[in-house]
Amino acid sequence: MFTKNVILQLVAVVLASTLVHVVLAQLHPTSPAKYVRLPSLREQAAIQDGWRDERLSRIPGLLNKYRIQAWLMSQREYAEDTLWWSVKSATEYAPHRRTVLLFHTNTSSLAGQPNPLRWVDNTGAVWPALRNVLTSYNPRRIALNTDRDVAFGGGLHVGEYEALAEELGEDWMERTVNEPMLGIEHVATRVPGQLQYYRDLQETTWALIEEAFSEQVITPGVTTTEDVEWWYREKMLLLNVTTWNHPRVSVITPESFPGWSGTQDTIHEGDLLHVDFGITAMGLNTDVQHMAYVLRTSEGETDAPVGLKDGIRKANRMQDIVLERMRAGMTGNDVLKECLDQMKVEGIEGQIYSHPIGDWGHSAGAVIANDRLAGFTNLPEHVPVLGELRILPNTYYSIELYAYSFVPERDETLRFRMEENAYWDERDERWKFVYGRQERLHLINATATTQPELAFVVQP
Repeated sequence: MFTKNVILQLVAVVLASTLVHVVLAQLHPTSPAKYVRLPSLREQAAIQDGWRDERLSRIPGLLNKYRIQAWLMSQREYAEDTLWWSVKSATEYAPHRRTVLLFHTNTSSLAGQPNPLRWVDNTGAVWPALRNVLTSYNPRRIALNTDRDVAFGGGLHVGEYEALAEELGEDWMERTVNEPMLGIEHVATRVPGQLQYYRDLQETTWALIEEAFSEQVITPGVTTTEDVEWWYREKMLLLNVTTWNHPRVSVITPESFPGWSGTQDTIHEGDLLHVDFGITAMGLNTDVQHMAYVLRTSEGETDAPVGLKDGIRKANRMQDIVLERMRAGMTGNDVLKECLDQMKVEGIEGQIYSHPIGDWGHSAGAVIANDRLAGFTNLPEHVPVLGELRILPNTYYSIELYAYSFVPERDETLRFRMEENAYWDERDERWKFVYGRQERLHLINATATTQPELAFVVQP
């Protein structure tokens, strides 16, 4: 007779075997990543504006979905609404003076009118013009971005709200409502044509990591983690991309997460390294975490210890679990519970802190997190507000997590921290990694003949 534990183990094996089809086509790429040349900046701007126009064309349907007739945004230069960055043209770097936008359902008196209607003003002339439009259009519900909890629905500054209240008057302000899902859905939704460029950005991100975690950049006993961080920053400038977060390179120890332990270390043979960073270009952001091992070449070591490889495999299994259980319409907390239940069945310990990505590094939508990184140290299985949002299809997600794994060669339990970006494949109706996922450690071989690139001195 089987014991309860044996039965659970058998179930876990069966479940894992049924997920083989998910893992296929998502393996570690078989060839080295390359730096992908993006279109010229002028071409990029035209492409981005095409994406913007496609998304703007969907706003009337979005308004109808939430029974909203008008969506009003008001902002000033350097005091932008969060949504501004997802509705502006590629060549606009800030709103001018006071910029007022009025999105509508393209009906009644506004049928066929520009959408949004736009005023740029520093004289106050915008207010009577806006009142006249509202009077003829007569919307029953006017959305303002005043949400307390969701940044993408709460970008209206207090001063602008007070100006609106004074200029529009009580009758119109009584019709205003807060509907954060307008901003969330607009920012989260992707459009045709983006994926090919996003995949290029992912490959470039991988190429940066592969070069940084190599003997071209790292000389054991000489190079520091901060040297590598600044190498990333300099290299990105040469590639004409930027970043939304400073690269964080660390030597992994049991104490290195959460916190900053290991981020100001000299790199030595036998070190397990980690990087967390992403690049920004064409209005899109990546967010990736990989791990590397510095071979003990002075001792003849040619491969990483088996215990480290096992840790990577365990984190990969967690990725499978998350992708299989993410379904449109589920809340982030529901997905999290299913993931944690399956991890328990399979005897995996770790944490999940996955989030939407795209227009922003931490973008709009549901989070899936028992997340210490985001500060939810007292929320192991339930995240208020952001965890209660529902998963949206046709979006990008950053599958971010770590698995605990005991490494016998080091006699210590380490966190294997990994992150890859995924998209919803409408044809296959499942989530896939945009470029691939790390399934083997980057190996740094100090005896390689390549001349280290960090011969240059990072200026203090």
